[in-house]
This record gives sequence, C-alpha cells and structure tokens, in this order.
Amino acid sequence: MGFHLPDIRKSLFAANQASSKAVDAPKGYLAVYVGEKMKRFVIPVSYLNQPSFQDLLSEAEEEFGYDHPMGGLTIACSEDTFQRITSFLN
Repeated sequence: MGFHLPDIRKSLFAANQASSKAVDAPKGYLAVYVGEKMKRFVIPVSYLNQPSFQDLLSEAEEEFGYDHPMGGLTIACSEDTFQRITSFLN
C-alpha cells in the first residue's frame, strides 16, 4: 500500500486553481481541514514526505478520494489525533 505523492500534488494544484481564495496559504504551506467541524490548519508541504502524515493522506484518499469540497485537503481524523501527529513532525 503505497502513497502516490504526484497524484496529491496534481489534486492540490487543481484545488488551488479552482478556489485559490479558500486555500490561500503562504508559499511552502497548504491548507488542510480536520475533524467533524472541518477546522482549517495550514501546514508545511514538507509534512507530505513524512510516513505518519502519508498514513493520514492514505486514509483521506480512501474516505474522500481526490474530491475535497472545502478547497484544501480533508483529513479523516479527529483534531486531537491530527495535532498529536503533527506535533511530532515539528
């Protein structure tokens, strides 16, 4: 079960082109939406290379595919889980 990073980048590019206002983030960062309330987080793109974050992306792909109506990536986990994982990446 591998994660295909190029596919995600194409999806992010398309999302940025379609709704750049909703996804505005500084260069080198991207917006993700997490939890039941779809809280927005802006994270460094370097997280995409981390195995623990790739696991989250794989789960998001299984649940949402590449259609992310919020304009950024939708991550399929709780806010607490997301914050715990990203705290290890800082």
